[in-house]
Amino acid sequence: MAAIDAGLTDKSGRKVTLRGVDDENWRSVADIVPRDDQRDWVAESAARYLLLSLREGLWHSLAVYAGDGVVGHIMHAYDEDDGCNWIGGMLIDATEQNTGVGRAALLTLIGYLQELPDAPAVRLSVHEENTGARKLYASAGFVDVEKDEDGDWTCELPAAPAGDEA
Repeated sequence: MAAIDAGLTDKSGRKVTLRGVDDENWRSVADIVPRDDQRDWVAESAARYLLLSLREGLWHSLAVYAGDGVVGHIMHAYDEDDGCNWIGGMLIDATEQNTGVGRAALLTLIGYLQELPDAPAVRLSVHEENTGARKLYASAGFVDVEKDEDGDWTCELPAAPAGDEA
């Protein structure tokens, strides 16, 4: 898989790209860990997300690169039940937090998903207490759709009307 490159950079000017997980980078991706205060909302390491992609056959894992180094994980899937593309498993390494990598990775994946033929709305799920992630997602245009009994919000970025430029 070729790198997904929207031309975005982090705050220090490193190019942020998304690349397929392969024999060369899977260990680096698996070793990605969040900050301790984020563990209530995300997996303890990206290894869990890699296993979900591998074993369930629904999710597609991508390595997040800043420059030449792996700094995170993000995955996406198409849900036939609701007809939406979903973003999940976004995990930026604790050492890379607040550098703009997460925002660039999110916007890059959104752009990629919106360029797919007949691109549907994009959805994700985020816990209401995960205020940093909720702020990021809202700034990217996601709106709250519904909250479940566990406090997780389904948020949606509506599909662009036909003929609009992304």
